Amino acid sequence: MVLALTVCGIVVALVVLGLFVFGLRRRLIQRSGGTFDCSLRWDAPGPADSGGKGWAYGVARYNGDRVEWFRVFSYAPRPRRVLERSAIEVAGRRVPEGEEELALLSDAVILACRHRGTRLELAMSEDALTGFLAWLEAAPPGQRVNVA
Repeated sequence: MVLALTVCGIVVALVVLGLFVFGLRRRLIQRSGGTFDCSLRWDAPGPADSGGKGWAYGVARYNGDRVEWFRVFSYAPRPRRVLERSAIEVAGRRVPEGEEELALLSDAVILACRHRGTRLELAMSEDALTGFLAWLEAAPPGQRVNVA
């Protein structure tokens, strides 16, 4: 009986510790400001296939001429993807369809892009999309930015 209670106590303590570290990581990412909720689908299929598979929920952070994307459900301190402003080409935007409506946040707008030859899609709120497009267009003079 004592052993079972000890094991349960240790398991509960580990779960609480894991949740604390998880929350602390999110706070550290958001500490510098300039963050927004953003789902990402890397190496996305073509426009004809809008299935809900491949989306990962995350937080994006502006960092100079880069956007750093972190998975929400991860303990990694480093960003999973880094998108450079000069390498992002916007192909268009659309609303979620079919299974995507279940995989994404309710107010999401999908932005189809290319980054160094890789097709990707970003899903974010309308407000975050406005900020993202403004950030893209605010590139320093001499940089080429492709916004459709």
